[in-house]
Amino acid sequence: MEDFSNQAPDKAQQESDSLFDAPPMAEQERMVEAVLFASTEPVTLRDLEARMPHGCNPGEALEYLRKRYEGRGVRVVRVGDAWAIRTAPDLGFLMQKEIVETRKLSRAAIETLAIIAYHQPVTRAEIEEIRGVSVSRGTIDQLLEMEWIRLGRRRMTPGRPVTFVVTPVFLDHFGLESARDLPGLKELRSAGLLESRPPPGSFPTGQGGDDGDEDPEEQPELFES
Repeated sequence: MEDFSNQAPDKAQQESDSLFDAPPMAEQERMVEAVLFASTEPVTLRDLEARMPHGCNPGEALEYLRKRYEGRGVRVVRVGDAWAIRTAPDLGFLMQKEIVETRKLSRAAIETLAIIAYHQPVTRAEIEEIRGVSVSRGTIDQLLEMEWIRLGRRRMTPGRPVTFVVTPVFLDHFGLESARDLPGLKELRSAGLLESRPPPGSFPTGQGGDDGDEDPEEQPELFES
């Protein structure tokens, strides 16, 4: 009996397989560019794979596109686990004529946000321990509403307290690829974002209460949206 198992597929099978050939890389690059340009939020590789034809390699297309935009007025940047097209940092001054609504953050909110960014994932109790004062629910709610922080995984400790982490919205707002790109203490001091204050817990009795009583008008305007 003749063995047909190793014979080449017939013409019809070859034509069927050819229908699923991936588009040329140049075309894949155009597809990625179109999606990033039209999206209002950073796009993940998984989202790109779901949108693009079968067989495409969005990761490779992204690399080609990123290199193509080097030195241009806009760049392809990574935001956490996603990608976006953003204005080149050195041309940001051209956008200063845009009217934006500023939202002042109290010192309590600024300190809470900084602790979460530098110590994530962190629980509310750990934030209070670092600050030396209680954290009001309003402070956490404000940061959640701004979508600069989100709930993380619960700790496997008694009570299973929830943790907080910063979001891609926070990273995108400050032009960071990940939380590892946050400035160090030396950079913060040189930029005037750190002031000489007594260490947490050194306040006299009666001043270490809930931070909800702090006056936002007296706090530094370090973060503006």
